[in-house]
Amino acid sequence: MLLAAGAALLPLVGRSAGSTVVGAMLLVAGVIEFWAGTQRRQVATLAKAAGGITALAGLLFLFYPVAHFWPVVNVVIGWLLIRSILLAITARRTGGSVRTWTILSAAMDFVLAVGLTAGLGIGTLVLLIFGPTPQLVGSFAWVLALSFVLNGLLQLEIAGCERDTA
Repeated sequence: MLLAAGAALLPLVGRSAGSTVVGAMLLVAGVIEFWAGTQRRQVATLAKAAGGITALAGLLFLFYPVAHFWPVVNVVIGWLLIRSILLAITARRTGGSVRTWTILSAAMDFVLAVGLTAGLGIGTLVLLIFGPTPQLVGSFAWVLALSFVLNGLLQLEIAGCERDTA
């Protein structure tokens, strides 16, 4: 949840530090999700893979900082799509409330990826004419924040279920 709050504040981060901040947030989220995956009895490999892809996206931002909006968006779209596929497969192999939250998280990541992809055409024109606008950066920040919120809720539900069955 703290990562979601941090993502919502991205428009306040300077342009040069944005890639580093996004990378650090994705890396932290990925490491947390990977560690949480090691604690699962079922679908541990898939849960760790979802965390791994998030950490990998974070490392890409950290090792290859980008100052332009488009490479950032492409990495995020790829991350969201791969993660949504991993979570959808995971949902098929789980049950109960964990399945529900996993489906919600997969659907949110997929919808966010599609939304970013659909917005590329309009965003390209705005970017070419005006450069990165606060609205464009703000909408990107909310995409990350929404993904982090839903994934945080998913992890809390999984932890509760794992604790109850222990």
